[in-house]
Amino acid sequence: MPGAVVSITVTWVWTGAPFVVPSAMSKAGVDAMTKSLSLEWGRYGIRLNGIAPGLIPTEGMLARIRPGAEDPVGKAAAKNPMRKGGTGEDLGNLAAFLLSDGARWISGQTVALDGGNWLAHGAGNYNDYTAWGDAEWAEARARIKARNAEDKAQR
Repeated sequence: MPGAVVSITVTWVWTGAPFVVPSAMSKAGVDAMTKSLSLEWGRYGIRLNGIAPGLIPTEGMLARIRPGAEDPVGKAAAKNPMRKGGTGEDLGNLAAFLLSDGARWISGQTVALDGGNWLAHGAGNYNDYTAWGDAEWAEARARIKARNAEDKAQR
């Protein structure tokens, strides 16, 4: 039976990046699966593709990725070639296209959805963390723990 699968990965599967080893490793596995299964399952009419989104800010993401940062979206957007971050709608539109008959001959691809950021900056999303000392890491961990506790209390 024909079908389509879309997975979400990250651009770090191509570039690597500091401080994202667990994420990069797991997403690289998903990327390899996408490519391999597109070859195995193509004869059954099953297409597999991926999306590697860039900055699509959510409240939870910002509280954990850049804890305590002042306007992290604005700073990241200013560095982006398109001078903006993405939206959930951007992600949904690309996913809908990749799942549609309009993409019936696309398989085994991972599409960067980041305004060209990975081309311009490669692994630059977290490079500034390399300058952090123990105090900055401790503060970040404390802010993330506090946010996790807040979220858990609301469940």
